[in-house]
Amino acid sequence: MNDHPHSTGYPGGHPHGGAATDKQDTPLRLVAWETTRNCNLACKHCRASADLGPFDGELDTAASFRLLDQIAELGSPIVILTGGEPLLREDIFDIARYGTDKGLRMVMAPNGTLITPEHARNMAESGIKRISVSLDGATKEKHDDFRGVPGAFEGALRGIELAKAAGIEFQINTTISKLNLDQIPKIQELAVKLGAVAHHIFLLVPTGRGKYMIDQEINAREYEETLNWFYDQRDKTPLQLKATCAPHYYRILRQRAREEGKKVTFASHGLDAVTRGCLGGCGFCFISHRGIVQPCGFLQVDSGNVTQESFADIWRGSKVFLALRNYDDLKGKCGECEYKRVCGGCRARAFEATGDIMDEEPLCSYQPHSQKRK
Repeated sequence: MNDHPHSTGYPGGHPHGGAATDKQDTPLRLVAWETTRNCNLACKHCRASADLGPFDGELDTAASFRLLDQIAELGSPIVILTGGEPLLREDIFDIARYGTDKGLRMVMAPNGTLITPEHARNMAESGIKRISVSLDGATKEKHDDFRGVPGAFEGALRGIELAKAAGIEFQINTTISKLNLDQIPKIQELAVKLGAVAHHIFLLVPTGRGKYMIDQEINAREYEETLNWFYDQRDKTPLQLKATCAPHYYRILRQRAREEGKKVTFASHGLDAVTRGCLGGCGFCFISHRGIVQPCGFLQVDSGNVTQESFADIWRGSKVFLALRNYDDLKGKCGECEYKRVCGGCRARAFEATGDIMDEEPLCSYQPHSQKRK
């Protein structure tokens, strides 16, 4: 990839002229920070192509504390300590405690296999509010094949039980591809059985090692069917449900609600009513192990570096972020779509397909009303 992909990833010059200042005050709600790229697994879909390091340039403890100070300047967003495998950082609980003391809501995304009773206690004591553990199959055969290491499934289940015993709530994350599409209902049943509070599904974005799985990406029809099935589970499961890297869900939610004669409100649809599909640069961003800021982990467009400038300045002034916040600059059918403000299309898929972060989402079967009239 181009070392400076943002040079071709957003429209030339200033993204949208004088209107930019209107976008600079966009609230920051969620940050995913790749605290390390070091990992004990070798997942087929990994956006970072992570494996056992060491990796040069990772932010040290002092730099990590400075980063949390700068994030706190923007409010009290959720900070996801992710990786790689965050438990491979010796200072991860010092970082978690520091963030908690700054008033940030600290959560963690371990793969579960390295959680020990001591780790679970440290999570609780450092203020970790929730962990997410990925299950990409309902059986050890399916999950271990996806994760690239024998024993990953049993290790994840063991880690979940230890976290539960320490009073840490957890959610199950699942990346959907052709490899496990038929497993999703069973994974959701397993999540309920395990005592998860939520199930978040992620639609495969072919970046990192995931590029080698591009033939396993579900097609637009399967995408639509899966998200409609997911909508149908809202009243059938006690789990909080969220579709991530699946912005079409927020169109489908409104289409289905209209068919049912309902209005989409917080009372009826919870947080889904007040969020939008693609949040990259619009309420959410990703920080790499070296301090490079991106709209999301899958959209590998350099938007600034916290080792060279303030994170708060990047969030407020990055040209990439300002472009993404102007939905009127979306191109192709995304630009014409009546749902662009609640969906927006996956900017990472658009970039991987065309090199332009504002181009239309390639994995969408919906035809906007304006195109239907042509």
